[in-house]
Amino acid sequence: MTQIEIPLKLDSFKKNSPEIKVLEEVMQCRKDVGNLMEGERAMDAMQRTVEGLRAMREFPDFGNIEFRALLVAVIFDLAEIHFTLKDYKQSEKELDTLFKILDNLVKLDETRFGRFHILAMELSTRILRSRKKALDLLVKQQINAGALYDKVNSGVVAATDKLVDSLRNVGQLLASTGDLKAALKFYAEAIKFSKKRTGRVTRKEVKMTIEMAEIMMRIRSMRPRAQRLLNAILPHAISLETIELEQDILALQGLINAEADNESKWKNFIRQLTLSAKAKFKKNEKPDAKGKQDGTAQADNTQLD
Repeated sequence: MTQIEIPLKLDSFKKNSPEIKVLEEVMQCRKDVGNLMEGERAMDAMQRTVEGLRAMREFPDFGNIEFRALLVAVIFDLAEIHFTLKDYKQSEKELDTLFKILDNLVKLDETRFGRFHILAMELSTRILRSRKKALDLLVKQQINAGALYDKVNSGVVAATDKLVDSLRNVGQLLASTGDLKAALKFYAEAIKFSKKRTGRVTRKEVKMTIEMAEIMMRIRSMRPRAQRLLNAILPHAISLETIELEQDILALQGLINAEADNESKWKNFIRQLTLSAKAKFKKNEKPDAKGKQDGTAQADNTQLD
């Protein structure tokens, strides 16, 4: 992931002001996110991005241009992270929010913000292409899974591992297209066959269970179940001494805890931000409109003279 960088004009803020403190905290979050993504730690990067967004709620003026410029960059990070996780539907939702904020910025200063609108459009195109590719692959994987089911039922032992991988792939593809409940069914089947094959909980089962919990998190009513699933699988990850999987579990648990009572706050935050941006834009438009009216009146007076 390559982060977009919008140079901020921080000279307009007083040194050590609350505004500067918030902006600096969020900029540090973005720096951490970049490092985490380089280390392929997408879950941790998402958690850090959410922390940055939470910090931005403390900014006193949602209509401030520098604040909105930084918010665009943070939401862009979040959209890229979900794209990396193949959560294309969520990535599209974040881009929709981003465009609402960015459109007004482009109207205010096209030279400064115009290219970021183009970058967002490019990401939108990538998402659409990826979703189409996922749908094409889904059909092939479902056919493949059906054939493997027949082999497993016929007693071909070697086919079980392939069936597990095929069911997992179908689950991933369904999740990327937004069909979350169907994806969970395929993951449950994959984990069931995998446990039956090995007779114990291996790294593969832990990884698939984490992926399943991550999908559950996207369904609000299933977040408590996702939390229970992560709590149950954590001891297995610890016993297997898989630090990476432990970190993934802890990151997801942190996100669930953070989102427990913050969804309505986030929606309200975006609503306030959008209204503030519109109000500021209209305010900036009024002098121009008045100037045009004065100019028209002068032109009419000239014609009359």
